[in-house]
Amino acid sequence: QVQLVESGGGLAQPGGSLRLSCVASGLSRSKKGMGWFRQAPGKEREFVAAVSWNDGHTKYSDSVRGRFTISRDKDENTVHLEMSSLRRDDTAVYYCGAAVVMGAEMSTFSGMDYWGNGTLVTVSP
Repeated sequence: QVQLVESGGGLAQPGGSLRLSCVASGLSRSKKGMGWFRQAPGKEREFVAAVSWNDGHTKYSDSVRGRFTISRDKDENTVHLEMSSLRRDDTAVYYCGAAVVMGAEMSTFSGMDYWGNGTLVTVSP
């Protein structure tokens, strides 16, 4: 049974930092990659960042590029999201996703095959 478990969410001040982690269990290490999406209240889930498992190639949304960094630990089957220079509009539930199909486009909702339950990030003074 595949499980993705996120951790690291919480409260941060504007300009602050947080680190999210997602551990994948029951999932082969031979996968396309993993990534993060987020959903703010009243909005649709949107792509944040993704990393290809084999070569480590990364992709970011325009809104987080330069502020967030995604990385993977292949041995631990884990993906991290380092978030810095946080803004109020980064407030959202952050979801970890995993793609197993090699041709998948991980920046789209349909490109991910498995999802975690999400972790809340709140950016407020």
